[in-house]
Amino acid sequence: MSFVNPQLTAEELQEFKVLGRLVRGDILKMTTVARSGHPGGSMSSCDLYLVVWKFAQVRPDEPDWDGRDRIVVSHGHTSPGVYAVLGRLGFFDVDDAIAYFRKAGSPFEGHVEREIPGVEWTTGNLGQGLSAGVGFALASKILKRDNHVFVIMSDAEQAKGQVAESRRIAKKYELNNITILIDYNNKQISGNVQEVMPVNIKQNYESDGWKVIEINGHDYSQIYRAIREAVENVDSPVCILAHTIMGKGVSFMENVEAYHGKPLSKEECRRALMELGIEDDLDFYIEKRNKAAFPVFKRNLVHHPIVSIPKTVVHSVDEEVATRVAVGNQLTRWGRANLSSDKGSPIAVFDCDLAESLRFLEFKKEFASNFFENGVQEHSTATVAGALSINGIISVFGDFGVFGVDETYNQHRLNDINYTNLKLLISHIGIDVGEDGKTHHCIDYIGVLRNLFSYKLIIPADANQAQKAFNYIMSNYGNYVLAVGRSNWPILADIEGKPFFEEHYEFEYGSSDVLRRGDAGSIIAYGATCYKAIEVYNYLTEYGIYVNVINVSSPFYLDSGVLRSKYIVSKPIFVYEDHNINTGLGAILADFYLSSKIPVELYKFGLSGYAKSGASEELYGMYNLAPESVGRDIFDILSGRE
Repeated sequence: MSFVNPQLTAEELQEFKVLGRLVRGDILKMTTVARSGHPGGSMSSCDLYLVVWKFAQVRPDEPDWDGRDRIVVSHGHTSPGVYAVLGRLGFFDVDDAIAYFRKAGSPFEGHVEREIPGVEWTTGNLGQGLSAGVGFALASKILKRDNHVFVIMSDAEQAKGQVAESRRIAKKYELNNITILIDYNNKQISGNVQEVMPVNIKQNYESDGWKVIEINGHDYSQIYRAIREAVENVDSPVCILAHTIMGKGVSFMENVEAYHGKPLSKEECRRALMELGIEDDLDFYIEKRNKAAFPVFKRNLVHHPIVSIPKTVVHSVDEEVATRVAVGNQLTRWGRANLSSDKGSPIAVFDCDLAESLRFLEFKKEFASNFFENGVQEHSTATVAGALSINGIISVFGDFGVFGVDETYNQHRLNDINYTNLKLLISHIGIDVGEDGKTHHCIDYIGVLRNLFSYKLIIPADANQAQKAFNYIMSNYGNYVLAVGRSNWPILADIEGKPFFEEHYEFEYGSSDVLRRGDAGSIIAYGATCYKAIEVYNYLTEYGIYVNVINVSSPFYLDSGVLRSKYIVSKPIFVYEDHNINTGLGAILADFYLSSKIPVELYKFGLSGYAKSGASEELYGMYNLAPESVGRDIFDILSGRE
């Protein structure tokens, strides 16, 4: 179906009235049976849900159909309303949703989950739904699909800054294929919305260039006509401000904020069902809940097609090249290999006012329609890029580490939950940043990212490895973080003086690289400290001491073959990094060896506090991380063992 006819027929209007009553009964039953949930907002939003899902281009028997409209529910706590509507419209058995809502192991969780047929994006963190919708709308534009994106939101979340960021992005890129519907019931947990935090919702959208339509959110005819007008509008994105009543349909629940997150007791539910004229079959659902025969849903992950992987440039050992420069250049080669014709892999690149620092300017110049400059709006951009990536597009988001990871952790957490396919390029890591100082030295992102179960981190040792690692993350599905440095680093040489990461080298996630060999112990490093570790090696050889130098570029997936080997664990291990000593590679290796029950003698060199401003080499000296300082300490340790 679609919003073709100018208005609802009498038969359709009657069908909605019947469905609205049934859905409200379903909401009350499932929250009462579960003894938890959010019935009030579900009952104020459900009329919007009914009209959108009934007439949007979706297929209950084919929920992953490529040509479907995308529907995002931002206020995911109204899951009872979503499940009731989807069940009544044939996406699954509504009895399962009622009986198993919020039961451990059930797919019908407390907030809407992407695994449920009809649900496009797992939500719950208020304020992120519009960003996801913008990502879907941009994906449709890139893929040249004629579909629409609907985002249903709450009124209270309009106070969040990420919503404002998303409004501006949608307008900048003239996303006339997105419509949002705001459930304006003027109630939230703490009371009236305008008393908790006044927000000029209508004026905010209008000032950002959106068309705003105000309606009665319980009048099906008004809802339908407003959506039809929005879908046909080609000049701007549209916001439908739907005035509703919390707890609509049950007299003692209406306009009472207590029912935002409070289910009815059995007695109250029976009274409400009687008022709605709905069958009281609570006992049936309670008995069914005890049997716990959960349905299993499997949604498709859309992988991007890999058509052309560009070659890399092998830099010589007499060069010094910043890894950020090497990766930026390789990104442009990916564009030339895949975006110069309609047969390549679709790519979208997102920037937050740092295109020059990340070396995105050449890509932007050559592929302007695939480059999205969002200004200093990192929160929304992280979600937009993540949501876009699940539509078969390679999504690249570049930023400084402190903004791209530290500032946007919650957005990446939601990307993680949604199994996105994001390629996150972060620069200015460690104290290689130098003069920018404490606020910009990103020394803690390793510990932050380690909390995300699917995110994979790569910290290449030089420009040659960085290009190979970039080819790897662009070719493989999943959330990858590629951390690159600000300064020019030497190209690593093997023992014969040739580039270590030469033309035929292939990056493998989790592999470790033995840069130098010795029998006195091992220095384990990554990123900027790899070339410095070789300087430490050279310092020690002057005293007749030879150590292994090992590059661990994938700290979350350790090479057990190399790191467990007897020639490593039988001698002292020195972890050398310019990151937080409590959460960096040293902490990960300590956990690795302890969990493996392998006794090792391990020493950590890292930062025990935030670093000051100053030239990077001066900072390494100030914090006892300069190669000569580390070399002396290792010499003293090894000498003291004899």
